[in-house]
Amino acid sequence: MTSSNSLPSVDERTARELRGLARVLVRSGYADHAAITAALAEAVEEDAPSMDAAALVPLLIGEAVMDLNEDAATWPATTDPDRLDAVLAEFERLGLVVVRYTSDHHAARQALEAADSPQGLVFFTDTDVWHAVGFGMLELKLWHPDTANVAPGEPLLEDVLALLHQHDLPAVFDEGRIEVTLDWQRRVTL
Repeated sequence: MTSSNSLPSVDERTARELRGLARVLVRSGYADHAAITAALAEAVEEDAPSMDAAALVPLLIGEAVMDLNEDAATWPATTDPDRLDAVLAEFERLGLVVVRYTSDHHAARQALEAADSPQGLVFFTDTDVWHAVGFGMLELKLWHPDTANVAPGEPLLEDVLALLHQHDLPAVFDEGRIEVTLDWQRRVTL
């Protein structure tokens, strides 16, 4: 599936969008094969109903995995997502609830409310990761235990920013969220 010619009943834009979706789903490193397959099958059925999703989806996944593996051969031993994982683990040790790759803030809130004496919540959504894959910036949301957003100058925010910086992850607080600059180079096994 290296050209639009291999998808004769799909226009170039749809082919590009399906490949793009496969790329971010695979490169996220959070979705398993079944979840990737289901999301792509739904996209094919919606955007290219004349195509056979059962035949097309494995091709989309295969192409995305091959591209990822080719790129991964050039990555450093420790990548930005490796550093992110380390800082997220540190947040958890400090009593913050960490929710990765959630579908929405409601699920993150439920995790916070279920925690025993949380110090706060750090979370990011699936679409935040997809944005990081494509554009090199991950949005982290940081809430107090009562679900209020942090504000500039608050100790919780300053501590989180300091830990990100200590792990060589440039980050700034902007408009209620932490923007972490990173190359999304997560090693993936499907």
